[in-house]
Amino acid sequence: MFLLFLTPLFMSRAQEAKPYLSNLWAGKNSPLYTTYAAAMERSEFTLDEGYHFVFYDSTRGADFVTDNAGQWGLAFRKGPGYVHRLSEMFREPVITTSYSDIAKYFYFPFENIRVDVTFLVHSSRAAIQDVVITNLGSESATLDVVSFLQNDKNPFHRVEYRKDDCAIAFSHREPPDNWVKSHAIPYVDPVFDLFVFSQGTADSSVKVEFDGQVSAGSIDSVQTITVTKKFDVKPGAAGRLSVIRAVHRPEEDQAKFLAEAHALMGEDLDGYVKQNEKLYSTIPVPRFDDPDKDMMYWSAFTLMRQVMLPPEGKCSYNYYVFSREPQWGWGHGGQVFHESLTMLAYAYMDATGAMNSQRVYRERQHRDGYINYRTGSYLDETIPHNGQLTTSAPWYAWQNWEIYKITKDKDFLREMYQSSKSFYNYYVKNRDSDADGLCEWGAHAVLESVRDGLVAVWDKVGWPSNFEALDLNCMLVQEAKALRGMALELGLTYEAGGWQKEENERIHKINDSMWDEETGFYYHIDKRTHTFTHKKKNDLKREEIIGFLPMWAGVADEHRAKRLVEKLTDPKKFWRPYGVPSLSADDPYYNPKGYWNGPLWVEWNYLIQRGLLDYGYTKVANELVNKVAANMIAQLKKDHNFWEFYSPDEQWAGYHKTYIWAGLIARMMMDVAKQE
Repeated sequence: MFLLFLTPLFMSRAQEAKPYLSNLWAGKNSPLYTTYAAAMERSEFTLDEGYHFVFYDSTRGADFVTDNAGQWGLAFRKGPGYVHRLSEMFREPVITTSYSDIAKYFYFPFENIRVDVTFLVHSSRAAIQDVVITNLGSESATLDVVSFLQNDKNPFHRVEYRKDDCAIAFSHREPPDNWVKSHAIPYVDPVFDLFVFSQGTADSSVKVEFDGQVSAGSIDSVQTITVTKKFDVKPGAAGRLSVIRAVHRPEEDQAKFLAEAHALMGEDLDGYVKQNEKLYSTIPVPRFDDPDKDMMYWSAFTLMRQVMLPPEGKCSYNYYVFSREPQWGWGHGGQVFHESLTMLAYAYMDATGAMNSQRVYRERQHRDGYINYRTGSYLDETIPHNGQLTTSAPWYAWQNWEIYKITKDKDFLREMYQSSKSFYNYYVKNRDSDADGLCEWGAHAVLESVRDGLVAVWDKVGWPSNFEALDLNCMLVQEAKALRGMALELGLTYEAGGWQKEENERIHKINDSMWDEETGFYYHIDKRTHTFTHKKKNDLKREEIIGFLPMWAGVADEHRAKRLVEKLTDPKKFWRPYGVPSLSADDPYYNPKGYWNGPLWVEWNYLIQRGLLDYGYTKVANELVNKVAANMIAQLKKDHNFWEFYSPDEQWAGYHKTYIWAGLIARMMMDVAKQE
């Protein structure tokens, strides 16, 4: 029993052992991310199935759930009754290994009956559940192990039991949402499935049922498919059952995928753990003051790795999507600059992958320097509006420069310097309609500005193109700084001087016209008058999170930075229990569960943290990271997921989960750890 239930001291040492994610002891209250999808090299865009492991809800079983393909679980019978719900188990699951595509865990449905499971999403098309049942008691045990698929949302169709193949064939629906259809993104619907179990188990000890009825061949529509295997296990002995769920397109040869599924039964699953250990070995290993932070830190890299996809369609390089499970159109279309901020963390794990993700933008860049609002394997989202194409907020050169500082790849720097320079020149040429040296958001300006809903100034004052934009011009300062750094690194001294001039001129204009000494804050200004009044006196003086970007961009002098930090650390305004909201809490439009009018966005808090560190406010930066981390940890303990944004005031998250840019918490934690 000692081997099964480690003492607290031994568990502590196991937690510290490296590689970390191979040495876990994670229960339902551990802040571990538990969504799984195939490794990038075995993934594809148009047919992809991911799974979320629900091992923390006592009213449910230790099941793997999907958005459309149903849930996949295990149940057990020993004697008269079945055990499925966690509340019915003798001991609930403990996860011992967890990477982006594989999990190992064990639990006890009955006393002395230990179940060890390895779950691997082998590819976008196949996942395997390898189950070992060990009898730790002193008497022989007879029990049934039930592997089942259930779909209450969309029934399974064309269900057929193929006894000689140890398989069940069926189909399920993956209906596209309106975004997918309106953007002409390819999809597969219906999806054809195979539920394949171990060779040699198609005998009298196996029973296949559809909706609780013993199969007599085929049936048109069911909600539940079960494969039951009877085990007679002697004391100290073990039995095994392997089950695979595979998917394919309707027009593809099912026999081929059936053969591949059976071949996968013999895979060395520990080999996939070793592959992950090698991949994760380049990640820096900070020491944190709380084991919960360790678990979230490593989980953040799992999230970022999981959403990477290989070259496909128009993409010659790997790229990312926002989420793979659940998979929804808007979150699965492709890349955009504001999500690419995540590459500033991901590059520590996969330098080549981070660089190649940026190369996707260069590959599709227009001759005039324009880059799509969003770019994917089957998407060039340009969103024409008012005679212009919508692009994304200009973080491009800065991202490329920051990634280079991690990878030190000169070939990447040369490529991306030219691309970044071209994009910068496009931007300043097309987003300064009055030629005064300050830029405004253009095209579909609400989308281009990133803050695309419930923004105080946009909603209460006017359309973004009416204003010289504080956030945009700070970004352009940082772009010029990055281009200067890139030019110097490449020996282009004359060009570096030109970028220095661009940077200085824009800094002067921002400080001269966008700073308000009375309130100690930066704001947008009216494009016509260069004042804080558009329709009503001082109606542009709304204290939004963008007012702190001058510290991130190095625009503020020491006096202004001090005033900004005073406002930042005011608990009635921005210094909320769980981080910095997108709008000051004393603004009447504030809503901590809104959108851009109150919630905490991890990537914008990261920019604030960078500014604090640059200006020497190390203690404040550390406090900020602790605030943000506390809410994210609480949410991971609750539902084991990362979210699009969080409440700054209470432990709450919304609205989209498995969201890539929450992974930036790893870089935030890494950066403050370097300062200690």
